[in-house]
Amino acid sequence: MTDIKDKSIQLFLDELSSKSPTPGGGSVAALMGAQAAALISMVCNLTIGKPQYAEVEPLMQELLAKAEALRAELTAMIKADVDVFDRLMASYSQPKDTDAEKDARSVAIQAILKEATEVPLACARACHEVITLSEAAATHGNLGVISDAGVATMAAYSGLKSAALNVYINTGCLKDDVYAAAKVAELEAILAGADARVEAVFLLVKGKL
Repeated sequence: MTDIKDKSIQLFLDELSSKSPTPGGGSVAALMGAQAAALISMVCNLTIGKPQYAEVEPLMQELLAKAEALRAELTAMIKADVDVFDRLMASYSQPKDTDAEKDARSVAIQAILKEATEVPLACARACHEVITLSEAAATHGNLGVISDAGVATMAAYSGLKSAALNVYINTGCLKDDVYAAAKVAELEAILAGADARVEAVFLLVKGKL
């Protein structure tokens, strides 16, 4: 079977629009983050080697390495989200005719829900890192592609907020209140200040156009 990340854009969109629940919003959140990271790499590649940007070349080389690492991480999350959601749906299909079956089904669902919380939380974390990189790219990158640094910021922000919704929906189904509260607290620490930060980068880029 073809890995979801190796499918054409058209096929991915066709599957996204179908009756199948996967791929879904979690995969899209990861894809937005991966696209943002790729845009940062583009800005870096079009800045590195330019004489007028020689002073920032070491910084751009560092940004490029980090952006590529995040792109790989977020690309892998596109499939990870599909895999964990498919397993979650399978757990809901387990038999529940007897009390023992009901208990086993509940345990399985709760265990996979925790995994289904970790994937979008990791996506949110990665998207937040991409926003940080996009800010540096917008500040120091080639002015000829500065709008692309801004688009990277907005795509990463969309990925961040989209991933957050998936964390909230999964933690809301958990019976382990302590675990759920800890994950929500971790998420909200990631989200803290993101709105203002992204708006600042948007205005920075707009001011350079």
